[in-house]
Amino acid sequence: MNRVSTQTSPVSTSTMNKLSTHYMGLELAHPIVASASPLAKNLHGVLALERAGAAAIVLPSLFEEQFNEEQAALSQLSDDTFASAETGAYFNIDHAYQNTQESYLQLIEDCVQRCEVPIIASLNGCSPSGWLDFSQAIEAAGAQALELNVYSIPKDFNQSAESIEAELCALLQTLKQKINIPIALKTSAFYTSFGHFAKRLDDAKAVDALVMFNRFYQPDFDINTLQITRELKLSHAQELRLPLTWIGMMYQRFGFSLAATTGVESSDEVVKYLLAGADVVMTTSALLRHGPAYMQKLKQGLSDWLDSKGYETVAGMRGALSLARCPQNDNYQRAQYIETLQAYDFGANFR
Repeated sequence: MNRVSTQTSPVSTSTMNKLSTHYMGLELAHPIVASASPLAKNLHGVLALERAGAAAIVLPSLFEEQFNEEQAALSQLSDDTFASAETGAYFNIDHAYQNTQESYLQLIEDCVQRCEVPIIASLNGCSPSGWLDFSQAIEAAGAQALELNVYSIPKDFNQSAESIEAELCALLQTLKQKINIPIALKTSAFYTSFGHFAKRLDDAKAVDALVMFNRFYQPDFDINTLQITRELKLSHAQELRLPLTWIGMMYQRFGFSLAATTGVESSDEVVKYLLAGADVVMTTSALLRHGPAYMQKLKQGLSDWLDSKGYETVAGMRGALSLARCPQNDNYQRAQYIETLQAYDFGANFR
């Protein structure tokens, strides 16, 4: 398939060698990826992200609920129904039912044809088998990889942690048999033993990458109206601590790639995640706040930091502060929790 380059300022060979990385088999010019967001909801937005310098682009998630509602609506309509223009208009078939999936596949095709950087599709599901078949259509449309964004709050209190993990692992194994493109799992840290769960996925060869971590949008209460409300809040730099810790502990432990997400506000967070051992660093909130062009600032900041510390490549600094590289460092251990509390000057707030 012929592709038309839309990059206005091609990355030099020296810069590519310096910043280049690999992510689940994909070769990237640098490790900063535009994660799923409204900025990539159409071809115009995707091209803007590429021109800004994104190493790869994750398309917005297609939600399982959208997929299921469309399938249910279509199943209620017979072929004769579709033959009626009036009925078709009444049900708004073109826009309400057929549009969601077809538009998503068309977006993938258009992006792959026009972009030089890898295009990663994204599915957001809440059941064990919500979008297995649709993943094959995504692969056929040309997506270079698929990110599964799993968001499920178990409402059945009789369901064990073991069964939840087993279902998800089985789903991923089945999906690996259906498609040949790499699969990344964007997951939460809310597992009884997240490291054991990661090992289970690795042993089963169920994923090509872990994206850490998903941000859940929980409800809030309005105490004046007595209503349950929801509000989308962009991430901030303080949120990187949890994924930073797990990436630092998991570096060089498993065969899949590690992707960091959440809390990337500046190039400082990019550097921190890479020092922990991330193969790529994904950002949405910073780009939503500052616009796609902010990608250049993130990339330049990373390059400048490498120069200031004498690193010739990203590969040379990756994992430098991971547990694997600093096995005697007790900052990853429980003892540091006590020392951190004892070192905090609580009285400073009252002086």
